[in-house]
Amino acid sequence: MDFNESLELRKKDAESILNDYLPDVDGYQEQVLDAMNYSVNAGGKRLRPLLMKECYKLFGGRSKVIEPFMAAIEMIHNYSLVHDDLPAMDNDDFRRGKPTNHKVYGEGTAILAGDALLTLAFETMTRQKGVTAEAVVSVVKEMSIAAGSNGMVGGQSIDLESEDHAIDMDTLRRMHLGKTGALFRAAIRSGAILAGASEAQLSALTRYADAFGLAFQITDDILDVTGDEAAIGKPIGSDAKNHKSTYVTLTSLERAQELAASAVQEAMDALRDFGAEAEFLRELVSYLLKRKS
Repeated sequence: MDFNESLELRKKDAESILNDYLPDVDGYQEQVLDAMNYSVNAGGKRLRPLLMKECYKLFGGRSKVIEPFMAAIEMIHNYSLVHDDLPAMDNDDFRRGKPTNHKVYGEGTAILAGDALLTLAFETMTRQKGVTAEAVVSVVKEMSIAAGSNGMVGGQSIDLESEDHAIDMDTLRRMHLGKTGALFRAAIRSGAILAGASEAQLSALTRYADAFGLAFQITDDILDVTGDEAAIGKPIGSDAKNHKSTYVTLTSLERAQELAASAVQEAMDALRDFGAEAEFLRELVSYLLKRKS
């Protein structure tokens, strides 16, 4: 089986698990439930849940203990996308080739749908009874930090404050370590924590996660300039439209490509003490340099 087939199988597995935890669309709050499901089911790479499961398996995890946490991190990710697309944020009309949530349901319902996905994520994590309370608390802490003001929200705040004026490379990196990298870090660390990884192993995977998130963001910036709109599922050039600093605008397309390759190498180096069991993680970060969406 080649890498693309392996990735697709893992993606389908993550989607099947996610669907088990999405709410049924019925009751007086039907519209907001429908809006929640609309965005989560609109597609996506499912990288965060599949990374979480891969790191769980890396340390011998084989049970279904991981599944609620996989669903939860994808809910958090999708909440952030619903809110990020709002007129007050990036003001995007399309996501994954479909109208964004607020274009279908209106701004008010989109805000509520995002709020509900975030809170459902934490409810979902507490449903797991096959793992110690200490492990659940550790993962909830990881997720809370990643989603909050010291993680994703903090990165998005820097993003908003940086519109219409140039920022330096250090600020750009800090923004994306929060906005993009924090959930990758939480996914990778949480899977390892639930499988009982040591502190040394967690440290190595944290380095991998940070480099993975950086490589993902740089290639995202590159795709916003060079990508195909049909493959990406939203208009290219949105960063320029919103007057945002990116790795391309602060350097050049060629330099951004070099930085992406360097981040991939950092991630590979972080895995040097792991054997063949980490091969998918190596292939996945290398794939970022070739991705089209």
